[in-house]
Amino acid sequence: MINPIIKNRNIILAYISIWAIVIPIQSLIINFFYGVDGTISIYDSAIFNLLYAVLGFNLWYIIRFNLKERKNIFDLLLNHFMVATISISAWITISYFTLIYIFPDSTSYREFLNESIPWRVITGIFYYLLFVMYYYVMIYYEDLQDKLRVEAQLQGLVNEAELLALKSQINPHFLFNSLNSISSLTISNPDKAQEMVIKLSDFLRYTLRHDKDEKASFQEELNNLQRYLDIEKIRFGNRLNFISHISEKYTGFQIPNMILQPLIENAIKHGVYDSTEEVLVELKCDRDDEYITIEILNEYDPDSINKKGNGIGLKNIQKRLQIIYGRQDLFSTSVDNMVFKATLKLPINP
Repeated sequence: MINPIIKNRNIILAYISIWAIVIPIQSLIINFFYGVDGTISIYDSAIFNLLYAVLGFNLWYIIRFNLKERKNIFDLLLNHFMVATISISAWITISYFTLIYIFPDSTSYREFLNESIPWRVITGIFYYLLFVMYYYVMIYYEDLQDKLRVEAQLQGLVNEAELLALKSQINPHFLFNSLNSISSLTISNPDKAQEMVIKLSDFLRYTLRHDKDEKASFQEELNNLQRYLDIEKIRFGNRLNFISHISEKYTGFQIPNMILQPLIENAIKHGVYDSTEEVLVELKCDRDDEYITIEILNEYDPDSINKKGNGIGLKNIQKRLQIIYGRQDLFSTSVDNMVFKATLKLPINP
């Protein structure tokens, strides 16, 4: 941690400005109230104050790397007393003899110097306390900032781990179903089994490549969704009728990756599995000034929800959106005339 006085240019300028104001004010006081010659009073004020400016600057290193680490209050106060005594004594001694050397023939000024030592000691103590308070405030401010940065990094790691965990709960669900289908097809239809293996490999390759990415383009997600649908169409044939109503003007938007596939999987799970007829699954998209709205609609059997699960996949999506955007109102579901609709509202400028 560098000295806070030189941390940025504004503080450096403020530090110089303070001493530039103090020096002429003290010089006028010495000249007006103590009758010291104007030139001598300027030298007096400049040497005493500039020397303390250097001393005060270096006090930082004693406080930061020594006194701050002392936990016992008595030891801390004792060490501050010793540092203050030594530093103020050195400050007055060096300033005193420097001015005596510059003005050796001025007896009246030598008398003034001797008489002024008590109030110079008080001034030195005052300066010391100001520096100490400033440095301690800056130390604890920096420590607080460091703590907040670490906590933010840890929270980011927790969120990333949670997102990965949520994804891992979604991916195996589809993977196991696909492997079971491939196992069955290897005997009944080897060509379809081979085709399904290739499609599944492409899908998993995309998933692994984007596993640590929070977002992907809408077009990338649509391409990956098509891989998934190619696999599912091998399994379900004409029973799965998927229609996408996505305009090209939306494909460049960034959306959470692996967000569409589990929704389509849910639609297939509760719409196509037990059906002997064609089931329509639709993907729609629209936008306004604030949101991209994505809708997945499918015909479904109301009893299938109770038969096939407790909605963990949908809950995972809700949780992922909450982690990414910090909101709980971006995902909703509804039912109307035997049509199940899942709606995503993704902020354009989160």
